[in-house]
Amino acid sequence: MAQRRDEYIELDNDADLQWQASAACRGENGSLFYPPPRFERKDHRVSREKRAKSICLGCDVQGSCLDYALRTAEPHGIWGGLNERERRDIARRTS
Repeated sequence: MAQRRDEYIELDNDADLQWQASAACRGENGSLFYPPPRFERKDHRVSREKRAKSICLGCDVQGSCLDYALRTAEPHGIWGGLNERERRDIARRTS
């Protein structure tokens, strides 16, 4: 279950995050997973998120990524193939 952002999230050690080294989003396509610092038109956001999610589909650590984002209530970006709104929906349904 996701926790509130202001709650302390205890991770046992760096081993909890080792999955990140194998993530398909690392590297040149990393910017697809987060909105730009400026305004983004809806059609551009939908296209960017679709491309990011397609990378997630082939990622070996997609489950670990989504689990991490839900446990830490990650507020930004595509994590585990889901955007912020989709993760909030899951958190609401499971709380």
